[in-house]
Amino acid sequence: MTLSPAPLYKDIHPGPDPAAAYWAETSDGKKIRLGVWSPQGARGTVLIFPGRTEYIEKYGVAAEEFAARGLASIAVDWRGQGLADRMLDDRLTGHVDHFPDYQKDVATVMRAARTLNLPRPYFLVAHSMGGSIGLRAVMEGLAVQAAAFTGPMWGIHISPRMRLPAAMLSTFMPKIGQGHRLPYGTTREPYVLTAPFDDNMLTTDVEMYDMMRDQITAHPDLQLGGPSYIWLREALAETAHLAQRAAPNLPCITFVGSNERIVDVPRINTRMENWKGGQYRTIEGGEHEVLMEIPDIRTHVFDEISELFLNTTTG
Repeated sequence: MTLSPAPLYKDIHPGPDPAAAYWAETSDGKKIRLGVWSPQGARGTVLIFPGRTEYIEKYGVAAEEFAARGLASIAVDWRGQGLADRMLDDRLTGHVDHFPDYQKDVATVMRAARTLNLPRPYFLVAHSMGGSIGLRAVMEGLAVQAAAFTGPMWGIHISPRMRLPAAMLSTFMPKIGQGHRLPYGTTREPYVLTAPFDDNMLTTDVEMYDMMRDQITAHPDLQLGGPSYIWLREALAETAHLAQRAAPNLPCITFVGSNERIVDVPRINTRMENWKGGQYRTIEGGEHEVLMEIPDIRTHVFDEISELFLNTTTG
């Protein structure tokens, strides 16, 4: 495949060296961006599947943690976010036409990893929306030896009184040509630029929260706000579909913060109860982004993930 150099913003929490970014084209002609951190002597490569609104620079911290444990990393800007092709004229609205389209991005990541000769074996770390994309991918045979999920979006946390309206509107609005609009209660502004640190839903670590703010303030082209009605319709359909499928035969560990308020924790509990050999960890005091929590939590989580990966390699 053809890969061409892409921008990689290294001014704020840049991650380990060597680092590079590439443009790649998917099978349906979308341009996505890949970030690669490949330290010398790495014993495998972590495929990092970010969440909705995220971008590869945000995972420089994770790449640094994995590099310290002997692993390379490759992260992706999904279609519709980061510097990848945006799907609407309003680039601040998150959108995808069909949720399984993200699997075309996954296939491109895998082709790029092989083209770049990144060290094998491959492993998966998937966060939030990336957890939904990653779950389908491993169910359909993604060539990884083990997987780790953090706050995976295997369901969306919606208050009971809003579940029916959300489902109805996400179906109705596209039918009247308004599927590109933002659902009630969401905005075009990125969450970290509008929500104060106190009681935010992402992390209890002020340094990590400042990093998120600083990166998208310095580089506004990375910003993304709320999702479209079509994205919501597609996400609800995808998570419902995945809930009906059996867990793959794959070593797995899943982490969820005890104060998780973004994804559906009961849906995660059910999935992990039925994942043969899967490990489930509740991070006491943690919010949604356990990979970007306070240092003690981060160290523990990265240690456990890396131990699973490297033991799977040698076991």
